[in-house]
Amino acid sequence: MIARASFPVVLATAQLVVLFGAAGSGLRAADASATQCASCHEQAQQLEKSAHAGLPCDTCHDNHGKYPHPTNAAKPQCTTCHVDQAGDYAGGVHGQARKNGNEGAPNCGMCHGSAHELLPPKSQPFRTAVPDTCGMCHPEVVDQFRKSVHGRALARGISDAPLCTDCHGEHLILKHTNEDSRVNTAHIRETCGECHGDVRLTRKFGMPSDRLVTFDSSFHGLAAKSGSQTVANCASCHGVHNILASSDPNSTINPRNLPETCGQCHPGAGERFAISQVHVVEGVKEPLALRWVRQFYLVLIPVTLGLMLLHNAGDWIRKLIRLRFRPGRSLQSHPSRDRQGAVWHPEMRTLPFERIQHAMLAVSFIVLVATGFALKYSDQWWARPVLVMEGSLSVRSLVHRIAAVVFLAISLTHVVALIANRGLREHWKEMIPRTRDAREAASNFAYNLGLGSEPPPRSPHSYIEKAEYWAVVWGAAIMASTGLLLWANNLALKLFPKVVLDVATSIHFYEAVLAACAIVIWHFYSVIFDPDIYPLDTAFLTGHRLAGREASGEHEPREAPVAGD
Repeated sequence: MIARASFPVVLATAQLVVLFGAAGSGLRAADASATQCASCHEQAQQLEKSAHAGLPCDTCHDNHGKYPHPTNAAKPQCTTCHVDQAGDYAGGVHGQARKNGNEGAPNCGMCHGSAHELLPPKSQPFRTAVPDTCGMCHPEVVDQFRKSVHGRALARGISDAPLCTDCHGEHLILKHTNEDSRVNTAHIRETCGECHGDVRLTRKFGMPSDRLVTFDSSFHGLAAKSGSQTVANCASCHGVHNILASSDPNSTINPRNLPETCGQCHPGAGERFAISQVHVVEGVKEPLALRWVRQFYLVLIPVTLGLMLLHNAGDWIRKLIRLRFRPGRSLQSHPSRDRQGAVWHPEMRTLPFERIQHAMLAVSFIVLVATGFALKYSDQWWARPVLVMEGSLSVRSLVHRIAAVVFLAISLTHVVALIANRGLREHWKEMIPRTRDAREAASNFAYNLGLGSEPPPRSPHSYIEKAEYWAVVWGAAIMASTGLLLWANNLALKLFPKVVLDVATSIHFYEAVLAACAIVIWHFYSVIFDPDIYPLDTAFLTGHRLAGREASGEHEPREAPVAGD
């Protein structure tokens, strides 16, 4: 019984012995094969130290076991195993050169060496040897690289230092004019950012970690992001292969050399004043004047817009309650009188000439807002139509400047008309601020907040219209002065320090935000969303304010006293 029970175990043991014996024979055969090759071919010994170590000889050499070896045996092809790399090489400049008959163009063996002794691509010896390899065809470029901060770091044994293949690619090397090239102007920022945007590397080597952020927030970065192919990028200022520290007298970004570097695009830049800080870090490393501007607007914008929202929200809620829950009350909650104290009825609010001015001003303002914010927020869906042809023709910039000219022309026309036309001047005297405006604004604001049961009186041209008008005057002056300074940036850099342009850029942006939001919150409410006006104040079309139920004469404005001047 015991013998019968142990028979399967004995059988299984015998099978394992046979299998392991066969495997051992195979290994011994493979070892013997390698030993046999090494007895005649020194390449077999070199193979043990190469990236191909561990591969049997017959992986690349067919019929190697036959002796003597066949004289017509085909040479091994790298493409048999390295299919992806072969495809990239074929599409690169080197593969295309060979395809066109240039036998001197680099191939696998020229760059990697013999298949029996090639080094692992990620090893430090291989990376250190890359400049020597590229230097066989590009000696001048490699000489510049060796003198650069990258080349010196590589020579010191820093394995993370970038070299030729890190920037240009390994096998799919394309001309810089090719849109898919890693060193094309459209991709320079991403290529440099692989190191200078890597938190680990910036911390490891003590490099500034804000270079990508500050570039992206600058005009150069914004224009590049929107698709411009001509705006300056990293290489435009720092160099391509000859990148040196700013402290090096030969560096293109050395303070003494900045006028020449910036002068490539801005002739005369830095002639009177030294080019100041280029990479500006908001809130950390920025000129004092720029910090003051930013802090001023970061208080002004939320306070101003917040008060506008509070005023209009209270007005809307008051009128909603009156219209929905007290239908017997008059529709117009703010009766008004003229200077003689007569009850005000729909009148001529805007003259034909003024209506044309308003139309052109509105169109130019909307275009300016759309094209201006499209530069700042080019990655948003609404900005893409504006930037369709930005890469080749800079249409956005052209349209923005045309709209700016129209806006300036309308503003100047208004000033000239007021000076030349007495009747028009008398008409616009209604917009002169008076002491009653402050009282009306305070009483109406208090009423909108729920203080008081009766709506206080309001002048035909009240603090609402006057606030809008003088905000436009102020905004037009600020936007025009800063915009012209930015437009004439070459002259500005020639006559003033760079910080002047930085401050102008900041003011221009913050004023645009304030103006656009004020139009939506304040102006649109008073001419569209005000329940007493809805759906539209038609004064900008007909000259008369005839809107809603007030236009039908369903309710007459009730009389109420109006405070004098």
